[in-house]
Amino acid sequence: MTKTLNEILSTYEGTKSELIPLLQDVQANLGYLSEESIKDVSKFTGVSESEIYGVATFYTQFRFTPVGKKHIMVCKGTACHVKGAPQIIEGIERHLGIKEGEVTFDMEYSLESVGCLGCCALAPCAMINDDVESNMTLKDVKKIFRRIERQSKSDGEN
Repeated sequence: MTKTLNEILSTYEGTKSELIPLLQDVQANLGYLSEESIKDVSKFTGVSESEIYGVATFYTQFRFTPVGKKHIMVCKGTACHVKGAPQIIEGIERHLGIKEGEVTFDMEYSLESVGCLGCCALAPCAMINDDVESNMTLKDVKKIFRRIERQSKSDGEN
């Protein structure tokens, strides 16, 4: 169950030193850092909105727009790039009918590319939520989505 912003803030003291874990908690519960949540965090901590944006934009983990239930991050680091990441991204875009940085109309999937996932030996790779897909090929794209859909159906039946 997700917490409301007020519930999240109530678990912190409101100090500047708590800013990063507080932002992580906000995003974990709300899905992203909204303009409203940043204003509320600013009031709560006394840290200016511009400083909060500065911190949040420094770390790639923070998002400012909603993402899908299944957030796909495809690595575009050097190893992944030379082993076919651009083609993997194109395959995912075709399958979902969206482009990088977009979310499907039903908010089920979102797609973004990232500089590096730290899995260079497994290139090309992607993360779907917290699950790493490694040594991907264009043929794997459809297989991965079929597996996700099967898992979603079986999760819904339980």
